[in-house]
Amino acid sequence: MYCQLRLLVLLSCLLAGHFHTAAAELKEGLPAPAFRAELLDGAKFDSANLLGKVIVLNFWATWCTPCREEMPAIDAFYRAHRGEGLEVIALSIDDPRDIAKVRRVVKDFSFAVAMTPGTQIAGYGRLSRVPVTFVIDRQGVLRLDGLKFAKLLNQTNLESLVAPLLRHSTQDIATSTRPLEKRELLATGR
Repeated sequence: MYCQLRLLVLLSCLLAGHFHTAAAELKEGLPAPAFRAELLDGAKFDSANLLGKVIVLNFWATWCTPCREEMPAIDAFYRAHRGEGLEVIALSIDDPRDIAKVRRVVKDFSFAVAMTPGTQIAGYGRLSRVPVTFVIDRQGVLRLDGLKFAKLLNQTNLESLVAPLLRHSTQDIATSTRPLEKRELLATGR
């Protein structure tokens, strides 16, 4: 009961101060909203500077068991594919006072991590649960709306959801005007 109350209070505070309801703007196949964050190491992360890269944007929390369960798969996928133009950023919705916990949980992961307070993430709607993951292709187009995708990420669905986007080089994108087909992206039975 205490954990559920804590989750409700924390999400209410975060949602009131850091998220807009922007469901009308958020649609697969359309440009993804830009976002900026200051990473735990102090570096800046700006999606507008990453055209030509595939971005996995993951919202999570230290107290969320499913979040922590999928993070090793996300990290393994990132380590295997970062040389192909993959960027992963995990945005913790934890209270800023829990930054030490966040650092402990992610210390062995190689992807970028930030806390949601202080990030500019308008346009990704209201989070009603975590984990929530969005995937943005090399053209800056939203290919996976995590608010509609309720499965935990694992190696299999990362391979079917993200790997096809990595196979499309920036040169292919520059010469192609057709959007990627859904069947090219999703083999997970969604």
